[in-house]
Amino acid sequence: MTTRRTFLAALLASGAAPRIGWAAVGNPSFLAAAQEADGGFALYGIDTGGTATFRVPLPARGHAGAGHPRRAEAVAFARRPGSFALVLDCARGEVRHRLTPPEGRQFNGHGVFTEDGAVLFTSEQRSDTSDGVIGIWDVAAGYVRIGETPSGGIGPHDLRLMPDGETLVVANGGIATDPSDRTKLNIPVMRPNLTWLDLSGTILEQVEPEEELRQTSIRHIAIRADGLVGVAMQWEGEPGAAVPLLALHRRGEPRRLAEAPLADELAMQGYAGSIAFSGDGGELAITSPRGGRLHRFSDTGAFLGAVSRSDVCGLAPLGDGYLASDGLGGLISVGPEGAAPLGRMDCAWDNHIVAL
Repeated sequence: MTTRRTFLAALLASGAAPRIGWAAVGNPSFLAAAQEADGGFALYGIDTGGTATFRVPLPARGHAGAGHPRRAEAVAFARRPGSFALVLDCARGEVRHRLTPPEGRQFNGHGVFTEDGAVLFTSEQRSDTSDGVIGIWDVAAGYVRIGETPSGGIGPHDLRLMPDGETLVVANGGIATDPSDRTKLNIPVMRPNLTWLDLSGTILEQVEPEEELRQTSIRHIAIRADGLVGVAMQWEGEPGAAVPLLALHRRGEPRRLAEAPLADELAMQGYAGSIAFSGDGGELAITSPRGGRLHRFSDTGAFLGAVSRSDVCGLAPLGDGYLASDGLGGLISVGPEGAAPLGRMDCAWDNHIVAL
């Protein structure tokens, strides 16, 4: 674990190296990874109209990204289990740094910056045990690793910074995996949880699913400005079960499940791939590329309706609704009135759209 002194020194040094801001690359509102028609991979910047503002090649399939809050710099994470994360200069199309986890660690596809961009936190796990680790990197020093702290569970995936700027929330999926082929090793005894930590690594609170839903792996998180947390889950139990795939949490309170009608729940095929609050914060949605579905819920968990879209997965706030992407290169806007096409690129969008 990093010391508090080292961490604070990184915060103070964050302004030492000013670089080009996001305006220089077209003021993108989103980042998304994709596989291109020639089989290569890239990270794209996308504006609110569904137009690409920049493209930076990647050496392999990307998963999610993290955009620096002040400059046109992004970290692209490999699909888990990942051995690299690339720090990209989005204005020049260059790789500035290549991050490699320590021996015996692997990246798990997600990361997040502190509010001022001084420190990057990365979701990781031990290759031998799948115990979760949060890597800590000093950005101003050139993305030097300055420590790590336990994530509070097995197989962490998504992690986010809470609106207070001082708390991390981590989706510990609960699944131990073989690092060579991602074989799941502990499904009968898996124990996912949602963990809140302060920035020095102290665990503040943990919430587990109800016993009968212990095999719903907690995978992805969305945060509203008032601290409400939405959680997207994936069912690892008996196939064909119609289990809820969305939960709502607020620190200090019990979690609330959000359920769709039986036919709609079955259509999701037990898999929620992405989650986002709407742009106005009044509702949230989850997507299932397996089921070709997007489900909308109120912020109290009431089911609002479904959108059918082949291989839909990426999801981010847009206007009073959402931006969604699919594996056929499509970008669509989704609002209370329904879905409308924004554009299409000659690529297959990966699982996530990251809002800047």
